[in-house]
Amino acid sequence: MVLGSPATELALLVGGVGLLYAGAELLVAGARDLALAIGLKASTIGVTVVAFATTAPELSVAVLGALTVSTDIGLGAIVGSNIANIGLVLGVSALIRPLKISGTMFRRDVPFMLLAALLLVGLGWNGRIGPLESGVLLATLAAFTALVLRQVRQTQSGISAAKRDEMPTPKARDVSAVIAGLVALVLGSQWLIDGGRSLLAAAGFSDLFIGLTVLAIGTSLPELAASVVAAVRDEANFSIGNIVGSNIYNVLAVIGVLGLVAPIGVSPSVRAFEFPAIIAFTLLLVGLMYRGDRLERGDGVVLVVAYVAFVYLLLP
Repeated sequence: MVLGSPATELALLVGGVGLLYAGAELLVAGARDLALAIGLKASTIGVTVVAFATTAPELSVAVLGALTVSTDIGLGAIVGSNIANIGLVLGVSALIRPLKISGTMFRRDVPFMLLAALLLVGLGWNGRIGPLESGVLLATLAAFTALVLRQVRQTQSGISAAKRDEMPTPKARDVSAVIAGLVALVLGSQWLIDGGRSLLAAAGFSDLFIGLTVLAIGTSLPELAASVVAAVRDEANFSIGNIVGSNIYNVLAVIGVLGLVAPIGVSPSVRAFEFPAIIAFTLLLVGLMYRGDRLERGDGVVLVVAYVAFVYLLLP
């Protein structure tokens, strides 16, 4: 998209922010009510339905970027988005309100988040992620999905008839709110992405830099908006589940699909800096989670400072 006058750019930015806020409000409220109606925890809804849906911007940017520009756009967007999810999104959310960590999520989902990061680095270390490597990522995604579905069935079967009678009836408006919220999040993030991408490209920045910064932050905006609103509403499990799930799907689903569409070349510079960075941020988050049953505001400061340092080191 070619930007027009400053007034048009401002309208895009304001409109994008407005859509992000409205979409996050709808998504969090709809998903919370839907979770209550079907007897699932907020963390499970966050790590599955919402996380997969908020990965849509990363998938579209990665695939379209690979087909029309270069695979650097896609790879940079995913690596940068996962780092932004941890450092920026969870960091800001924890600053707003300490985030309680679900034991189930820590035992089931966090190991897959770490495994996804390790697989990305391990499979891409030879300089290429092609169909074979994509097959490994997609097979791991299938295993994760099967594990989640099995636990969902166990949860559902454990609900007594008396408790089921007390549960609210699923409403069409809750499903509509989730869908409308996701559409608004994706559209709002796209408006913000278009402006930043065009400006940096015109200024001569590389595809990889654009992917790691503007596209990464832009495609993380749905997660940021949803997680911040969830933190404000004291839905901490939703916030953390959304980020952990998004980081799993970003690597296993998006890179898995991207490697099938167009083999991804991994440059030596990515292996020297960006790959170690995604491992470091993932281990940092796991370490902070392991220390206690919540992410405190001090942990939020650590994550945000680490992300600011990462962006600073990226500057040419």
